[in-house]
Amino acid sequence: MKYANQISEIINAFSPAPLNMDQMEEFYCKGTMEYRTSDKYDSPIEDIFDSCRNSEERAAFLLLGHRGCGKSTELNHMSQKLISEGYYVKTIVCGKDLFLFDIVYSDLFILLGEALLEIAEESECELDENLLNDIRNFWNEGTETRTWTESGAISCEAGTGVQNGGILKGILNIFAAIKADLKLNEETRKEYRRKVSVRSSEWIRLLGCVSEKIAGNTGGKNPIIIFEDLDKLNPEDAWKVFYNYAAILSGMRFPVIYTFPISLSYDARFAAMESYFVTKTLPMIKIETIENEPFEEGTQIIRNIVEKRADLELFEEDVLDRMIQYSGGSLRDLFSFINSAAKRAMRRDSVTISLEDAERALEELKTSLTRRIEKNEYPFLLNIYNGNKELIEDKAMLLKMLQALVVLEYNGKRWHNVHPLVVKFFEEQGMIHNDGE
Repeated sequence: MKYANQISEIINAFSPAPLNMDQMEEFYCKGTMEYRTSDKYDSPIEDIFDSCRNSEERAAFLLLGHRGCGKSTELNHMSQKLISEGYYVKTIVCGKDLFLFDIVYSDLFILLGEALLEIAEESECELDENLLNDIRNFWNEGTETRTWTESGAISCEAGTGVQNGGILKGILNIFAAIKADLKLNEETRKEYRRKVSVRSSEWIRLLGCVSEKIAGNTGGKNPIIIFEDLDKLNPEDAWKVFYNYAAILSGMRFPVIYTFPISLSYDARFAAMESYFVTKTLPMIKIETIENEPFEEGTQIIRNIVEKRADLELFEEDVLDRMIQYSGGSLRDLFSFINSAAKRAMRRDSVTISLEDAERALEELKTSLTRRIEKNEYPFLLNIYNGNKELIEDKAMLLKMLQALVVLEYNGKRWHNVHPLVVKFFEEQGMIHNDGE
């Protein structure tokens, strides 16, 4: 990623991908938590960070937050801090290794095993030969649909230690083959899942043994695993993974952080989840108050985020503020606006983004959002906008609207508002009269 000094560099600078650790120093904007939580000393990410460093605290976390609110970047920033203190952290991007519309809990257990073994290799942790053989045999025994020599596992016989790339290297080759099959091969996918389901206690024991060896090699610092993308699961898939197997997924001896759909916190089943997981929410950056008044401090911190990536002179007067206003505090939506507007400006051979460029970009997302709602749902949304932002009785409808991203949640005290572009649509339809427009 490169700082944008001209329009042609905007698209690269405002990629929807989260900042990685190498980009933090140049592009990460500090100080956003105060405008997310309404308290400069309150930070869900710092809470998780502190717990990960305390081996006596509960080790399983659900991190909730709207898509596009900055969860991945904040988790990467936290990982960087943990690594600087000698911890080993591995982030698993589930959408890369799994098909997100067909995930079961055993898939996560398989990826957990690979991540721990990769940490063992990176940290030069010498694992017992018996332990490695137990792991290898777990996957070899009863597996008939794949000849392991085809996956490179024949190299397991060469050597016994981590440092000479013997058994461990061969096991990692097996995991590479398993991951390919999890995503692409339905028959072998079923076999792997059945193996973990039938022998889950044995697999948990083996994972615990590996994590203890790693902690012993790093002065008592547990390995830390982060699962990304799980907040993108549709509701029923998320419940199949988490609700039915909460005890197993929360039972690791080392910290595991799972992202989780924020809309499901309004389902009655969520209360049971809090018995197993430490739940934390990363709120949106608030740009309006609960009374629908502009919140300048929130708008300014988002300006600061943009200024970290681009010269603000690339935006004509008031254009950036208008895009921030209609993002609702969603950084992903804002970056999408900026990219779309920049492409149009480039096609005009302009050196700046105009108000018309911005309006075209806003219209595109507004159309997408309003397609997700039906006319009989308008009263529910108007009721929220007109003041019923906290005590919403129709939880099923709220869950649906959160899932559709047409209602956004803000913290301090937990409250909601309609996405500003949906409000704009209602204004255009004459259902809302805003004297400020």
